[in-house]
Amino acid sequence: MTCELLLVEDDAEIREIIEDYFIEKSGGTFQIESAGTGSDARQKCLENEYDLILLDVMLPEVDGFVICREIRKKSDVPIVFITARHNEDDRLHGYHLGCDDYITKPFSLAELYAKVMALIKRSKGMVRNEIMTAGSIKLDSYRCMVFVNDKEVILAPMEFAILKILMENRGRIVNRESLIIRIWGYDFEGNDRVVDNHVKKLRQGLGDAAAQIKTVFKRGYKLEGEI
Repeated sequence: MTCELLLVEDDAEIREIIEDYFIEKSGGTFQIESAGTGSDARQKCLENEYDLILLDVMLPEVDGFVICREIRKKSDVPIVFITARHNEDDRLHGYHLGCDDYITKPFSLAELYAKVMALIKRSKGMVRNEIMTAGSIKLDSYRCMVFVNDKEVILAPMEFAILKILMENRGRIVNRESLIIRIWGYDFEGNDRVVDNHVKKLRQGLGDAAAQIKTVFKRGYKLEGEI
C-alpha cells in the first residue's frame, strides 16, 4: 500500500525527523511531501490529493486552523494536528474544524505513526482484524489482545508493542536499536537496558510461551514458533 502524505511543519529539523522515521518504518511505502508555510500547504492541497495530512497549527503566513477549515470545504482527507499548544480550547477548536486527531509536542514518533496508520486504514476501509500467530501465541492487532494457548493474557502497552514487532519479524533477529527506534523514536535518550527490562516483563506475561522469545547474544531478540 503506497500512501501519499503531506507534512506541514515550519521547523525543518522536525520535518526531517518525521520524514526519516515514517519512510524507514513503512519500508518506503510512504511518499511524503512537505510544506513549511501555510501558503505553501494551501497551494499543495489545491494541486494534489493526499491520503493524510499532518498539519502544524502555528505556521507562518496562514495558520493550521485556517488551512483545516479550507480543506474541509472540499475534502474528507484525514487530518492530524501537530502542535505545541496544550490548551483544551485549542484542541476542541481543532476537532470542531474537522481534524481527525491531535498530538502535542513533544510527542512519540511511534505514537504519531500509529495514529497515522489507524486513520489511513479507516479511511481506506481496510480490514483491520489482523491476527498473527507464532506457536502458542496469537496476537490480535486490531483489538490489542494476546492469547497463549487460546487463553487471553494481559500485557502492558509497551510489552504489547514489543511482541507485535517480534511477531511481525517471526524467525528473524530484531536488534535492540531497531526496537528503540520503532517504539520510543530517534530522540530516545535511554540505553539498551530499557528494552531488556521490557522483554523480561513480556516473558513474564507470556507464561508458558516465554521460551519462544530467544535472546541472541549481543544482537537482540528472535521470536520462534510456527504459524
